[in-house]
Amino acid sequence: MNSTQYVLEVDNLAVEFDTYGGVVQAVRDVSFKLRKGKTLAIVGESGCGKSVTVQSLMGLIPMPPGRITRGSARLGGDELLHIAPAALNAIRGKRIGMIFQDPMSALNPTMSIGAQIAETLVVHRGMTASAARTEVLELLHLTQIPEPEQRLNQYPFECSGGMLQRAMIAMSIACKPEVLIADEPTTALDVTIQAQILLLLKQLQQSHGLSIILITHDLGVVAHMAHDVAVMYAGQVVESAPVDDLFYRPAHPYTLGLRAALPGNDPQKQRLQIIPGSPPDLFAPPPACAFADRCPHTMRLCRSAAPATYTRPPPPASQASTNSAHEARCWLHHPQAPSSPVRSSAAT
Repeated sequence: MNSTQYVLEVDNLAVEFDTYGGVVQAVRDVSFKLRKGKTLAIVGESGCGKSVTVQSLMGLIPMPPGRITRGSARLGGDELLHIAPAALNAIRGKRIGMIFQDPMSALNPTMSIGAQIAETLVVHRGMTASAARTEVLELLHLTQIPEPEQRLNQYPFECSGGMLQRAMIAMSIACKPEVLIADEPTTALDVTIQAQILLLLKQLQQSHGLSIILITHDLGVVAHMAHDVAVMYAGQVVESAPVDDLFYRPAHPYTLGLRAALPGNDPQKQRLQIIPGSPPDLFAPPPACAFADRCPHTMRLCRSAAPATYTRPPPPASQASTNSAHEARCWLHHPQAPSSPVRSSAAT
């Protein structure tokens, strides 16, 4: 795929944090690409490095104790990781918008909803206060907040979680960004409101041509929203694939475990399957495969050498021109590896 079809390209990103207990290697050699007008879901267990990855792109990790030790991130050809804070301020909010997990803590409790959204328009688009207020009202209408004229002057504590999340979305798209990062945008919402927020994001993507990075641990949301998926484990991307390929032909044992843990419609399946064990200690991550201690297909090689990233055979010819490559960081895809459910699913 031509590089002009990507709006954001991240290569070999590594992020560390100094703590009293030592150095935490939170993100280790992460690479991914975001296609224009598409949604990339980054999925994995809590603590795998999803949020730290995107926060580092936005310059939102505190430094110190955090530091970016390696990597590159290019937004339309412009480097994000190694630029002056003032230059990043001009990009953050204007070219990249972000929806945070908890809107109540992300919004300023001392400012009205309208004033907070208007501030973005004044700073990045140079609007007057009057013009910004008019634009804010249109944004609140666009994000389907009930009675937007009233919400304009309300403070965060006067609004429900769903309204606050819609206000966050309005703020994040106010400057018509190229990329929208949604960091678990439905975590604190009930199921009905979750569905409304996800539908709203899809509608905005279609109408505004947004490229979205969706951070989540919910595979149901991934199936509903994403075009491409990056599966993270212990600070690394262990599998990346088009969404249909990931669900129907997973190529990494961790992805197989996540899929098996999903609830289904089979009445005979009364208990959910789990992935035994715990993620590795990122104070001293294993030098080889991070999933080896939990993997049912572990070989001796998995504990002694870091696996290469293998590209699995492409999907059928009818889809090959539109889908991204399917890659997995796993020794089971080596030509001399024994047969396993992972290789079998990847070969179908």
